[in-house]
Amino acid sequence: MADGVGRWRRRALLRRTALLAGGAALGAAATAETTWIADRRLPLGGGPASATLGNRHQQVGAGVVQVTWGVRTDERVVALTFDDGPRPRWTPMVLDTLARYGVPATFFLVGERARQHAALVRDRLAGHEVGNHSWAHHDLARMDAHAAYDDLRRSHDAIVAATGVAPRLLRPPWGHLGGAVLHAAARLDYRLVLWSLQMVEGEFPHDPAGHARRIVADVQPGTILLGHDVGTEQRLVALRGLPDMITGLRARGYTFVTVSQLLRRTVVV
Repeated sequence: MADGVGRWRRRALLRRTALLAGGAALGAAATAETTWIADRRLPLGGGPASATLGNRHQQVGAGVVQVTWGVRTDERVVALTFDDGPRPRWTPMVLDTLARYGVPATFFLVGERARQHAALVRDRLAGHEVGNHSWAHHDLARMDAHAAYDDLRRSHDAIVAATGVAPRLLRPPWGHLGGAVLHAAARLDYRLVLWSLQMVEGEFPHDPAGHARRIVADVQPGTILLGHDVGTEQRLVALRGLPDMITGLRARGYTFVTVSQLLRRTVVV
């Protein structure tokens, strides 16, 4: 009798476990399906998927947008880039390290943060480069053409006011591209810059040296390396390991350049 009760309880437990797992899977599937349905209903003409606006002449600057992940070159050059700033705790740490080692970098600034923390970057970006990373780090790929342009224009103006430099590069949040993003970038005469290698802070908790070794080993000539000067405590692993990253890459014969310097001397992949 006891054995029978035990078997019944085990079967009941297994059924409950299966139901819970099935429910989680159904929930994830339902979320994905809801997003898919919502995206299908987004307008094409003038909406996020459209790279044209209306049926009159397209006011798109030079009329060309280039998208770059990295470059093909035999030279050992690498471009350091930092997204999402400026922020008080993080950005000065990055700028201090770069100044100590004489390394230039490209900062993709969030316009809202650039306006709020202008003092952090004003007069400190000599030798560096700034790019546009949207006004408030919302997903530009879900905006229509008007909204994407207004967002980037607002951010552009805030970055100019904070740094005195007009950005010519755009990195959309999360690297999400859509037709409206391309259209807005063309109107603003931006070049779209993504990345060919990303810092992987989550794989090296509390191990800045280990993270630095991983990045140094993975860099190839013409790499555009993505880092962040905003985020959670976890991301500090990369920033604390930045000196080791710089010295390790220099030991491999690498020279640091801004993204624009990289693009001027090489052929786009």
